[in-house]
Amino acid sequence: MTFTVWHLIGACSIVAIIVAVIATLHTRRKDIRKVAYMMDALEDGELNFRFQDKNKFNRTLNRIRTIFEKQRQAHEQDSWSKLIRVLTHEIMNTVSPIASLSDALAKSMDENGHSELDVKTGLDTISDSSKNLIKFVETYRQLSGVARPSRRAVDLQELMDQVISLNSEYAASCGAVCTYRPEEPDLMVYADEGQISQVLINLIKNALQAGAKHIDIHAGMGREDEVVIRVANDGEPIPVSAQEQVFVPFYTTKEDGSGIGLSLARQIMRQHNGTIDLIQSDVNQTVFQLVFR
Repeated sequence: MTFTVWHLIGACSIVAIIVAVIATLHTRRKDIRKVAYMMDALEDGELNFRFQDKNKFNRTLNRIRTIFEKQRQAHEQDSWSKLIRVLTHEIMNTVSPIASLSDALAKSMDENGHSELDVKTGLDTISDSSKNLIKFVETYRQLSGVARPSRRAVDLQELMDQVISLNSEYAASCGAVCTYRPEEPDLMVYADEGQISQVLINLIKNALQAGAKHIDIHAGMGREDEVVIRVANDGEPIPVSAQEQVFVPFYTTKEDGSGIGLSLARQIMRQHNGTIDLIQSDVNQTVFQLVFR
């Protein structure tokens, strides 16, 4: 009898050990998948993930994500410092000639109001410089004066149909096709329709200006029930040296670009508690991702 009980206890212990080992291996496999997912997200510059704080391992992964997020915020702070330098440079470049020329015209005039300098040409130059400065300030005001979004439930299919329709003539003139493919029906976002339309239109126009012939817009649900929209195109890729700068205000690779389109888009998405990121730009395609939480 004793021998049987000890055998039973031993068998139960072995079973318990096997179960514990299997559970541990299963947990480790899940942890490995989490780490792999996190590494892929970090490589793509996506920091919009968060693991549930169920255990110490998940909390550690979330701390790593927070560290990367702080680093990105520090980078963006550096971008704003660059913006201030750009503003100072542009304003001084415009104001200095105005002040210098005005002073020269004033000093050249005699008691009768005659001047050795060509007053008309000088005044025309001052006028042109002043207009350029006003245009620059208006551009900055547009960037810094994003209105608070007026949100409502927006059907993505209707929104995309409208955006594609607004760009259809321009796309046709470029020999391009723009399509929208939802991963599931009846997708909706709680957003300011006008502002989000502006973001999407800007992405489409940028793609067309880059020579894209196919612009594919996908939308679906993310891991945490967020709506994810990806705008992909096959145009010329953004230079690697410029990819980290595309959201910096007034930074542009176009000769006639203002450099505020993507900066404005990021501000709009932030006011929607969302994000917009460049997640790929190579010879295959350029992809911008919008996330609505």
